[in-house]
Amino acid sequence: MAPPAGKRVKGVQIYRPFIYGTTARPFNDTDNPRPASVPSDHTHSWQVFVKGVDDTDIFYWLRRVQFKLHESIPNHLRTIDAETIQKENEGKPAAQRQKGFVVNETGWGEFEITIRLYYDSRSSEKPQTLYHHLRLHPYGRTEAEKEAMRNGGEVVAWVYEEQLFNEPFEDFYKVLTTGARDKHAPTGGKGKGKGKSAPPQSSDTSDVKERSAMIPLTNKPGQPFSRETEQLEIKRLKEAEDKVEQMIKEMHKALREKEAEAAALKQAAAAAASSGA
Repeated sequence: MAPPAGKRVKGVQIYRPFIYGTTARPFNDTDNPRPASVPSDHTHSWQVFVKGVDDTDIFYWLRRVQFKLHESIPNHLRTIDAETIQKENEGKPAAQRQKGFVVNETGWGEFEITIRLYYDSRSSEKPQTLYHHLRLHPYGRTEAEKEAMRNGGEVVAWVYEEQLFNEPFEDFYKVLTTGARDKHAPTGGKGKGKGKSAPPQSSDTSDVKERSAMIPLTNKPGQPFSRETEQLEIKRLKEAEDKVEQMIKEMHKALREKEAEAAALKQAAAAAASSGA
């Protein structure tokens, strides 16, 4: 790959949030019947993906994703290009456009998926690798969490991540910092769609802008990552920290009591030895 033109923007770090993970649904006769072409021992339909938070565009900085599935799956190495997705999205209403890199499959077993990220060539960033465990069965820290997932009908294993670009090259810096806009707003005219009216706009009232580092302020169905989630996690960590500090204090108190008890026993033993002599 040829080195990018221009210099690095010194002292600057830019990050972009994204989500990766899997969603699985068990086959059933009501809302997720097994297709006739699917083997009878396959128990679930599932998908693995990399996408923007709140389905925002990530194609301007992430250009290709390779998913390495279990070797027993036909064509187990799947490579998806942003350019292909963007061409397929042309002319479609916002609600029908593919929002990220997605592979849909079926199966019966869990395994680790290797996800390799390839960036815009102007970034000069080397590909990065993520690892994610496909989950088909409800899981959680408590039985209540498992039951909630079981009742929801989907096994959701999503991870929030942030891609950091440290001192990006000038051209890529412009890509990252230019074009922030409301979701589903037209991008302006160039290319084969120039001069045509924009597709009907979505009624989405998201508080997140495209091409930005923003995440939603509050949670909503299908979007578990937000500032609200962040504050709840901070609260949970603070409560855990307070609990650990209290446990340490109690352990120190018990230790001091044991040390005092040991000193008293030692003193008594010394006194008994002296009187016996």
